[in-house]
Amino acid sequence: MSTSNSKKKIVKPAGRLTVFLPGVGAVATTFMAGVELIRKGLNQPIGSLAQMGTIRLGKRTEGRSPLIKDFVSLAGLKDLKFAGWDISGGTAFDAAKKAGVLTEEDVGRTKDFLQKIDLMPAVFEKNYVKRLHPKIVKEAKSKMDLAEMLREDIRKTMRRHGSTRGVMVWCGSTEIFIEEGKVHQTISAFEKGLAKNDPEIAPSMIYAYAALKEGIPFANGAPNLTVDMPAMVELAKIQNVPIAGKDFKTGQTLLKTVLAPMLKARALGLNGWFSTNILGNQDGEVLDEPGSFKTKEVSKLSALEYILQPRLYPQLYSDFYHKVRINFYPPRGDNKESWDNIDIFGWLGYPMQIKVNFLCRDSILAAPILLDLVLFMDLAQRAELSGIQEWLSFYFKSPMCAPEIYPEHDLFIQLTKLKNFLRYLMGEELITHLGVEYYEESRGRKK
Repeated sequence: MSTSNSKKKIVKPAGRLTVFLPGVGAVATTFMAGVELIRKGLNQPIGSLAQMGTIRLGKRTEGRSPLIKDFVSLAGLKDLKFAGWDISGGTAFDAAKKAGVLTEEDVGRTKDFLQKIDLMPAVFEKNYVKRLHPKIVKEAKSKMDLAEMLREDIRKTMRRHGSTRGVMVWCGSTEIFIEEGKVHQTISAFEKGLAKNDPEIAPSMIYAYAALKEGIPFANGAPNLTVDMPAMVELAKIQNVPIAGKDFKTGQTLLKTVLAPMLKARALGLNGWFSTNILGNQDGEVLDEPGSFKTKEVSKLSALEYILQPRLYPQLYSDFYHKVRINFYPPRGDNKESWDNIDIFGWLGYPMQIKVNFLCRDSILAAPILLDLVLFMDLAQRAELSGIQEWLSFYFKSPMCAPEIYPEHDLFIQLTKLKNFLRYLMGEELITHLGVEYYEESRGRKK
């Protein structure tokens, strides 16, 4: 174990915390309704590390493993307020019924709560998400005007809720693939682009800009180029606001970040990894369009390269074939099914196979991630942390990190990083799992 450090100054979470959600569909409504059911004592926050996870402190012999929520100063669920934008209009209750994730009974139990959340007109442009058909959107002459409209929405909502703190998490659909360009390099270039309606500035970027200008932490739950660009990183540092992303790590990629580390740990080779999915919700329909699928494909393909490090292990991973497919299949709804066929080889090059069939519920896996990000991003803000929060890589398919380093994708390294960061904040010793102290003490007693 490392030596302990001093505890960081963290402002207590007094008052209400407003959660801003661009894109109120299956994930956002499942999250909001779930929080309300938990607050009513009708269910448990299963899947939330922040609520149900523990953290070991000190030596194993000390037996100190408090709940994370009792160890660090997190906002209480009772203090969460909600607001969102969506192209469908109506209320969060209408959106929850349309999403069809939760049972009629669970939606009914939260009807009064969800009906009070009116959805604000969204910033939307069909060029970026071609398969969606908006009912109500914001209209303005320039993208800068749209950003100012979003900023005013944020200010009005905070006043109405009596909130002094907020967090924004992008829950909207996957936008078309956009490569980082000149307009994304500096705040000045980006703001000029907003004024000139630059086509390389997508709606999600306008939300991120508005949030950061208002001092609101921003996390990106989709694979879009949104906040992971020099201009936004620069703005986050200037505004002293934390940012994180991108793309919630839920189903198939979650399994990859568990299985691939196993292969590397045991020095087993990989010939090929074929992944396919069927999904019938709105996300599946959006990803049926090639431009949006490419954005998702890049996100899903990156994990294996970073985990397996072919440059360091050329005999094992230099030439593996990796294919990802997502198929829109309406009868399945939000209940995604994925298949993975993994061709590996072991001792003397003999071939073996792993086959995985994961029948999951996309929004049920994403909702607790959303809750944790809200609570941890708020913690980061109160701890005066700004810019990229790499310690939250645990929750993302394409984790943000400093430009001079590579992102960590291994789920277990990510979890160690997250918990050690919490220990660091609270002035506790970081845990390396070396364990030599137990045996050195034992030898000392025998002498």
